[in-house]
Amino acid sequence: MQEVNECFNKVKKNCFKFISSQETKKDKFKNKDRMIKSFLIPISFWISKRVNKKKPIIIGLAGGQGSGKTTISSILTLILQKYFKLNIFKVSIDDFYKTRKDRKLLSKNKHSLLMTRGVPGTHDIDLMLSFFKKIKDKNFKSLQVPTFNKAIDERCSKSLWHKIKSKPDVIIFEGWCVGARAQSSSQLKKPINSLEKVYDQEAKWRTHVNNQLKNKYKTLFNQLDGLLYLKAKNFNLLRRWRIKQERKLWVQTKNKKNLKIMSSGDVINFMQTYQRITQQMFKDTVKSSSIIINLNSNHQIEKIKFKK
Repeated sequence: MQEVNECFNKVKKNCFKFISSQETKKDKFKNKDRMIKSFLIPISFWISKRVNKKKPIIIGLAGGQGSGKTTISSILTLILQKYFKLNIFKVSIDDFYKTRKDRKLLSKNKHSLLMTRGVPGTHDIDLMLSFFKKIKDKNFKSLQVPTFNKAIDERCSKSLWHKIKSKPDVIIFEGWCVGARAQSSSQLKKPINSLEKVYDQEAKWRTHVNNQLKNKYKTLFNQLDGLLYLKAKNFNLLRRWRIKQERKLWVQTKNKKNLKIMSSGDVINFMQTYQRITQQMFKDTVKSSSIIINLNSNHQIEKIKFKK
């Protein structure tokens, strides 16, 4: 407990500063002390004990849309840097989305729904596998990793890519579908929402997405050294949080030119593409994750469970 208090006193200023940068007038964080002290510091200790100075460890952070992955991963990064003096590189699977041009081609050749970023198959998986390989290379010197601008739904120009100049101790790899597993072909048969019913009558889209999970994404996720899972109570809550997130994006973006901000209706439609995998992850990921971070209905961490 003394170690936790010592850590908290050392990191709280930085953590609170980051949290206030994420707040808007209408949307304030509650129970900040408890979130950091009772949950995120113990998780940071768990990560630090797994650090291997010979090669970086890759920690996955999964959770549905709007669950708070970016906030949690950012605070964990601050704690691991400030208190444990570790070199952390935080990256999102979203940064590896295919360009609009590539998704347009995919939507022509495979299925029109693949124009919508999000599901497995809309990421540049070869780029991700290459990133994992290069970051673990003994002769690692430096590396550039793409960034994606959701506000304009396009990959940023190379001048804005992440630059890694020294080998990290820990890579936090966050994303809504990180660690997701494929379903059986019988599970794919029945549509689970109106989007699948209307636009994927022959199950071509969901079969393609499922095949991606079965193959290259499985290879990718097998390289994780641990998986943290932010578990919401249900899909409806995630939908509500995602709508809130979109409003926040509008408030926080100064240059609103070319902004592709979604209305509540757009978000509901958009999230239907995520629903199948998200709901399956409620069942699968609780079994395969190292730490389950349970969220309550108010979007706060309720409890954590260490499994591995």
